[in-house]
Amino acid sequence: MEEVYKLYGLTKEEYESIVKRLGREPNHVELGILGALWSEHCSYKSSKRLLKLFPTQGEHVIQGPGENAGVVKLDDKVWLAFKIESHNHPSFIEPFHGAATGVGGIIRDVLSMGARPIALMDSLRFGLPLDSKTKHIVKGVVKGISHYGNSVGIPTVGGETFFEECYKTNPLVNAFCLGIIPAGRMFRARATKPGQLLFLIGSSTGRDGIHGAVMASGEFSEDTESKRPNVQVGDPYFEKKLIEALMRIIEEDLVVGIQDLGAAGLAGASSELANKSKMGVVLYLERVPLREEGMNPYEILLSESQERMLLVVERDKVQRLKELAKDFHLEGEVVGEMTDDGMFRAYFHGELVAELPVSLITEEAPVYERPSREPDYIKQVRSFKEEELEQKDIKDSLLKLLSSPNVCSKEWVYSQYDYQVGTNTVLVPGGDAAILRIKWVVSPEIKSEKLVALSCEGNGRMVFLNPYEGGKYVVAEALRNLACVGAQPLAITDCLNFGNPERPEVMWQLEMAIRGMADACKFFGVPVVSGNVSLYNETVEEKEIRNIYPTPILVAVGAIEGKRFVTHKFEEEGSLVFLIGDLKRSWGLGGSEYLKVVHGIVAGDVPAVDLKKEKLLHETLIKLIKEEIILSAHDVSTGGLMIALLECLFGTGLGLELNLYTEEALDRFFFSESPTRVVVSVEKDKEELLKNYVESVGLDWLYLGKVKGEPELIVKLYEEPILKENVEDLEKLWRDSLANML
Repeated sequence: MEEVYKLYGLTKEEYESIVKRLGREPNHVELGILGALWSEHCSYKSSKRLLKLFPTQGEHVIQGPGENAGVVKLDDKVWLAFKIESHNHPSFIEPFHGAATGVGGIIRDVLSMGARPIALMDSLRFGLPLDSKTKHIVKGVVKGISHYGNSVGIPTVGGETFFEECYKTNPLVNAFCLGIIPAGRMFRARATKPGQLLFLIGSSTGRDGIHGAVMASGEFSEDTESKRPNVQVGDPYFEKKLIEALMRIIEEDLVVGIQDLGAAGLAGASSELANKSKMGVVLYLERVPLREEGMNPYEILLSESQERMLLVVERDKVQRLKELAKDFHLEGEVVGEMTDDGMFRAYFHGELVAELPVSLITEEAPVYERPSREPDYIKQVRSFKEEELEQKDIKDSLLKLLSSPNVCSKEWVYSQYDYQVGTNTVLVPGGDAAILRIKWVVSPEIKSEKLVALSCEGNGRMVFLNPYEGGKYVVAEALRNLACVGAQPLAITDCLNFGNPERPEVMWQLEMAIRGMADACKFFGVPVVSGNVSLYNETVEEKEIRNIYPTPILVAVGAIEGKRFVTHKFEEEGSLVFLIGDLKRSWGLGGSEYLKVVHGIVAGDVPAVDLKKEKLLHETLIKLIKEEIILSAHDVSTGGLMIALLECLFGTGLGLELNLYTEEALDRFFFSESPTRVVVSVEKDKEELLKNYVESVGLDWLYLGKVKGEPELIVKLYEEPILKENVEDLEKLWRDSLANML
């Protein structure tokens, strides 16, 4: 077979190891199975050794990595299942369907744990918004997410959207889903004994998505049109029927284990299920309900058609399952059974078309320790001398930042999502974190007295400049956002989006970022319970190689006791505004949006997070909110302090008078994105209470000014006015900029 293995995404060495293991050459179908399951997308062969650095255990953890989603305990009645995954490559090729099926896939990951999906979030990265191709991708992706989530009836309650040139041909579409489980009723992708049957339920199987896993594990070139058939096509209305059918199946106790069909289709789902069960599996492909005539065994096994689930069931439950499938207008058929010999076998009309050891498909995929080295650009960006920057007009800089696509309002995006369907959304998009109430729609007695908070964060630019410190920075910000609404963290799920790991510079970014994230998670005592790795986000065009910024995306899930929370917005005229946190270090402008937008530079080092002070700040915020000392809280992040203050004003009709006494350069004071800083507001009679408590725990405070009744921003430096602006004019610029660009 002269280099035929390349068609299946395998290397020569991988192919030779397969031949040696089998003692023969694999056939066309077997090569398809191994190519898909050994792909980077399915096997994590470049990252598996590094992922072991993450802490995965904790007092709330019920299920850590290794299943379709992580599960944590909220309280004695309710468990939470959640995960984030990428659908990056498909969303460049076919933005609408790529994004839509990303949402559908992550819903089924959570559903397969026996959970009812109740909330979605998304993290998006695109090229610059004035580029015509980028506009097409942005509109398609947002429309795809809104179409699927809105139609299936699950609210999209938060997320983030950033624009950088490096994502021009490799947009990132990361989708998160949260589901709820009655305590003790979690399912796994497991059979419990040989002879149990595999029941395929949901949509019929077509030719969409074949080669999807292999495609998602490769670099891009200018020719993407040929890959269009690799992108799946979803039907959210079918998914809604599948959700309700599976909830009924679980209520009636008809199922032993559940596995969703995602990458590598039926071949992937059945082999992974068999491996986790320490069993074998036999499939009868002629029984699979098809939507297209003439499909061959290869196509049936590797189709990634959407809205399908594989159930492990006892024989005496099959008839009832078929009745329920019919009731919900779904396909439902027994397509295989579990065996005790550890082999994967597939038959088609009596002919054996594939026979492989399950362990070869799953556990024996190669694990690489790829070479890594620090990129040359690191020394260059760190040689940047901030003191040599030309001083710019503060007002002009502020206006440029407010209209920057990374700072301005993302309402154009999230207003297309139904974020209140289901009536569980307590805090809508636009703040530091989303907040949900918990109620079980089937069993009204299953509800929680706690609120759930979700924060989604990623900062590829910071990780690009310093992957280790950038990894810490992202974790700290995700947890700080939870603290800003009063939530204690339960766990994290992550999606690691990086370039081509076969390039040593990219491998170094991946390794250092994971080490930074892992060190921060260990310090904060917050486990990583699920996630995804998306590599090969690279485009080769003629002589240009474009890798994305190293972009780890985190969703932190937290709980609010007693349902007491605050938002980021100022509430009362006359209330006092303070900055609290780690304020005595000299803050730089490294990696800031100000540096990029105003000076056209991406450079500097990442402000190192003092993890001890960061954790103190989180604990302090939670206590201040619980004891009703502060009225609002908002962390300083993209755009810096001045942007954070304005975000606290926008939508309130209020104004702010700042009275500053600082020797620091004003651009650094206003626009640095240094961590561990939060803007809080407090009633006048609680000012001393706030200051005393912040000092007592070893943190710093700085009085900034007072909230005004008129929508004016007045800034004084040593009593001298240096800026006076109408807040409504600033808000209009901030609110309209993205829509005007797109």
